[in-house]
Amino acid sequence: MALMAFDSTQQALRAEMLLEYADIENDMCPTPKEITAGCALSLEFPNEALEKVKEIVKNERVEIRGIYFKLDGKYVTMD
Repeated sequence: MALMAFDSTQQALRAEMLLEYADIENDMCPTPKEITAGCALSLEFPNEALEKVKEIVKNERVEIRGIYFKLDGKYVTMD
């Protein structure tokens, strides 16, 4: 699973709605403490949906902190 972090709750909720509208499975979860973000909420989504998610974020101008995946127990940026 990939993880998208945000600087505001408003953007997290907006992204959740957009991903659901695009039929992309996602789960709202607490932002891991290793990721510095202005918002306590993050969205997890399948790695296979990464390109579609990036397209939605760009086209809809969703403000994100970054997209991450877990590698050897640490979060690494994907974008």
